[in-house]
Amino acid sequence: MEIRIDDLSGKEIQQFLLNHLSNMHEISPPESVHALDISALRAPDVTIWSAWIEGELAGCGALKQLSNNHGEIKSMRTAEKFIRRGVAANLLAHILQESRRRQYARLSLETGTEPEFQPAHRLYERFGFEACAPFADYVEDPNSIFYTRVLQQFSPAL
Repeated sequence: MEIRIDDLSGKEIQQFLLNHLSNMHEISPPESVHALDISALRAPDVTIWSAWIEGELAGCGALKQLSNNHGEIKSMRTAEKFIRRGVAANLLAHILQESRRRQYARLSLETGTEPEFQPAHRLYERFGFEACAPFADYVEDPNSIFYTRVLQQFSPAL
């Protein structure tokens, strides 16, 4: 599996993300869909990676910088053909590694509560994420669950 930064110029990733956004709107009420569209994923505070297996797009995941020490996972998605082949786990490990490299103290995310999101909940929990209160600009929502993970503790300067 090859994971690489994606500039979102390819038709394959663009269609993949359009399908992702459409699926989120099928599953969740409109006010509870927090997936980013392609223009938002191109913002300077967002990095997106695509995963490729034998030349085929297998999935994607993004990291949004919320502050100098806090990042948010966005747009995690595995292509149907590659489900249960480690794509999401590899992307998540990659995003965790990049978050540590950026010296984030915390990494958080929002995902849905509908049954379709249960595999994602299990993945995040397996990687040490814990349910938390809404963060950044999010508010309590019965259709959202929030997760966070402490990456490193910083001691105050003496």
